[in-house]
Amino acid sequence: MTGRDGGAPLAPIGNAPVVILVRPQMAENIGATARAMANGGLFHLRLVAPRDGWPQDKAWRTASGADRILEAAQVFDSVAAATADLTHVFATCPRPRHVVKPVLTARGAAAELRVIAARGLASGILFGPERAGLDNDDMAAADALVRFPLNPAFMSLNLGQAVLVMAYEWWMAEDQTLPRMLATHEGKVANKAALDGFLDHLVRELDASGFLRNVEKRAGMVRNIRHYFQRGEPTEQELRTLHGIVTELVTGRGRSGAGGDKAGREKP
Repeated sequence: MTGRDGGAPLAPIGNAPVVILVRPQMAENIGATARAMANGGLFHLRLVAPRDGWPQDKAWRTASGADRILEAAQVFDSVAAATADLTHVFATCPRPRHVVKPVLTARGAAAELRVIAARGLASGILFGPERAGLDNDDMAAADALVRFPLNPAFMSLNLGQAVLVMAYEWWMAEDQTLPRMLATHEGKVANKAALDGFLDHLVRELDASGFLRNVEKRAGMVRNIRHYFQRGEPTEQELRTLHGIVTELVTGRGRSGAGGDKAGREKP
């Protein structure tokens, strides 16, 4: 079919939950769902009574290479059939009404799904059709409901976005990425010895220039300089550059002493 070129080498990762689209209406949204699933390490996709049948070319065009998820997708006639082999089922629901069930955030649902997966049990998440969402009969098949805590004045999500929120939270529930890192490209963060070497160089030249001539304030000024550079995690290359800057300023000071004024400009 048009748009199929093999795609990314995707495969199931562990005991992940199944994504179940109930009566999806647009092939493009099924493709976007597959793309979102791939982002979050989900693989198993089930379709319940897709409006236009299955497969559909347009899904591959919007999957951005998540072809294997679409190729492995299963089609069922009913929610009951699509969830028959699962032990736990969650259902996304923007405004639960007349239903008495636990309501989880996406993050809370992901945490519970991770616990379920660790027990070796099979789980799934229901997503309703684009226009109306899940009906009461669909939600009756679920153990709990999932509601995303978004801006109360505007909580509208398309199908692909809703799946992406859940896929992201599923992935992040066990992701070990540090919340903050320094991008140094191929450089290395300088150790304290290298940083102290630069600071000694800087302070030495500041003394020589007379910048630290106020004896009473000198210690505090040196501490402030050291605090400033200690905060930034400079790289080895950055320290080499700073050494060069200080050296060049010293050389420039020497040139100005030979024939320039105090600002380093040549005299007219």
